Amino acid sequence: MDIIKLNATRREESGKSASSRLRRAGQIPAIAYGRELAPQSVAISPKALLQVLGSDHGKNSVVELAIENGQTLTVMVRDYDYHPISRELVHADFIQVKLDQPVDVQIPFRCVGKPKGVVTGGVLQQIFRTIPVRCLPEKIPSFIEIDVTELDMGDSYKASGLKLPEGVKTLLSDDQTIAVINAPEKAGAEEEAKPAAGAPAAAAAPAAGAAAPAKGAAPAGGDKKEKK
Repeated sequence: MDIIKLNATRREESGKSASSRLRRAGQIPAIAYGRELAPQSVAISPKALLQVLGSDHGKNSVVELAIENGQTLTVMVRDYDYHPISRELVHADFIQVKLDQPVDVQIPFRCVGKPKGVVTGGVLQQIFRTIPVRCLPEKIPSFIEIDVTELDMGDSYKASGLKLPEGVKTLLSDDQTIAVINAPEKAGAEEEAKPAAGAPAAAAAPAAGAAAPAKGAAPAGGDKKEKK
């Protein structure tokens, strides 16, 4: 994975008025923190952040955050927020990572091919939309996919069958079903009994956790709302 460079400036002011002035100037407030990093209040370009989020690895990209005073931080996007009406980016959280230490991330998961069981009338149920993995930051895959062509009616695909890149380990148990071919009536009953299953939308984080952001900063994984 290539490391993406992102420029930032030190942010001295806080509060609603300061944030509004910052956004009018074409910047958004952000915060960077970690287990060994005290919260750093910075300002970044929302357009630059959109380029990061739109890259092959998206939110799982490794970013070199260059702050104007010469400080450089290796981070990943922990969380970001949109304005509820304009849908413009208004805030971002970054978490510090180290290239020689593993992180836990959710990787987009997809099934490819038309299963035999679907040809004969079955229904493919993809249990997870993302797969939780642990690996070094530079080894994070952009996606995980499986070929389900040979799955027949009643067949399932287990996590143990995933072919992952070297150095990447799934956090699912080996016997965890990740895709299954069900009869139409069974698939319908399961859909009514519970919502569509999927891995939780966890953000990138060091395997052992990280320090909490400063007071006033949004906790990672929270509801998307405008930050003051």
